[in-house]
Amino acid sequence: MTENKDKTIVQGQVIEALPNATFKVILDDGREILAHLAGKMRLFYIKVLVGDKVKVEMTPYDEKRGRIIQRL
Repeated sequence: MTENKDKTIVQGQVIEALPNATFKVILDDGREILAHLAGKMRLFYIKVLVGDKVKVEMTPYDEKRGRIIQRL
């Protein structure tokens, strides 16, 4: 599988849980985005709750959405 070097990884905190494993995350730089759980996190039943610190993977194409790849 090819790695896409355009993706950036940022840290943030979950502020709201929405349906379908989607979360509102406030990033460390103050931006607020929508993020969904990565497939491996769903597969291994990793729970993410409001207040958790997370790592979010973002693409340069949409700065308002991301993918939660790790709970810190």
